[in-house]
Amino acid sequence: MESRSVTKILILEDSKDSLNAVAAMAENVSKSVSAVPVNSLEEARAALYQAQQPFQAFLLDINLNPEDKDDTSGMTFAREIRAKKEYVFTPIVMITSIANMELSAYRELHCYQYLIKPYQEADIEQLVGKLLFLSQQGETRERFVMVKKDGVNYKLFCKDIICVRAVPRGVCFVLAKEELRVPYLSIKQLMEKLPNEQFLQIHRMCVVNLDYIDCIDTVNGLMDLKNGETAEIGVTYKNRLMNRIKGKDQ
Repeated sequence: MESRSVTKILILEDSKDSLNAVAAMAENVSKSVSAVPVNSLEEARAALYQAQQPFQAFLLDINLNPEDKDDTSGMTFAREIRAKKEYVFTPIVMITSIANMELSAYRELHCYQYLIKPYQEADIEQLVGKLLFLSQQGETRERFVMVKKDGVNYKLFCKDIICVRAVPRGVCFVLAKEELRVPYLSIKQLMEKLPNEQFLQIHRMCVVNLDYIDCIDTVNGLMDLKNGETAEIGVTYKNRLMNRIKGKDQ
């Protein structure tokens, strides 16, 4: 299983020599850093959409085609990152030799920082150190979702949510110490609020916290949860569930 304490950084750079060098520099900062080097926009997209666990930071070269000075493929990819809800606030660092692109990247993409080529090893070490700190700070903040019932906002910590079941005209949160019914909220709407890496829909009427899975009976399509409850696994959700479990166990 991949440790959540690992800080995964996707590095996009068109020069393979520079890419390998930056990846090595990043991982030399700490054993907690895992660099994922990609050499093209296509490789970057594949890494982004196939990742079993989310990235904690991105280092993106703006120009991926040195023969075309107007190329801004790195910014195109940054827009795709920002379009995914789990990466709205994830640090993006732009690597550029085009000075006039700095302000544009900052305003449009809310970049954390930028590096001007040529950069030194000390620049990478300092930057990755900051990203590592941000990642670790993020892990200490407990994730939560806000839901409304009878005009009152409830703050539910993700670690306390065992599963969520659809009920007539709403959903029911099965929490560590109680249950909470919330009207006018659908499973689909809820999945847009919950962190993808921690929760998974296993049935059209049920979402589970992966941390509370006790046992999976693939033959009968049932899942035992650590609070003693049993949840049904929908036929169309079984493959997605098994792929996620395998990804967590790698």
